[in-house]
Amino acid sequence: QVQLVESGGGLVQPWGSLRLSCEGLRVSFSLYSLSWYRQTPGKDRELVAYIGTISGSTSYADAVKGRFTISRDNVKNGVYLQMNSLKPEVTAVYYCKAALVPFSYWGQGPQVTVSS
Repeated sequence: QVQLVESGGGLVQPWGSLRLSCEGLRVSFSLYSLSWYRQTPGKDRELVAYIGTISGSTSYADAVKGRFTISRDNVKNGVYLQMNSLKPEVTAVYYCKAALVPFSYWGQGPQVTVSS
């Protein structure tokens, strides 16, 4: 079955950086749009960043523009989220998502905590 395996979460100090990785197993990422979401307790999961398939066009939530960068590597079947200048308010569980209508798959969601 399809699996998205995430890595790179953890604890980081304010203004530090983290890079999240998501590898697809038994799925070809080249066909899928890829995105990162985050969720905090009591809130809905929200879209953080998106990258399209053919053109690789990207879009970001306003709160992370200029600090987060999404990228993909279709050879390695991976999607990545580089997070810089981290602030405590971005503390959340981060999920990668691969979507090709009508299918969508989610990663397991590593915790990212920004705290001194």
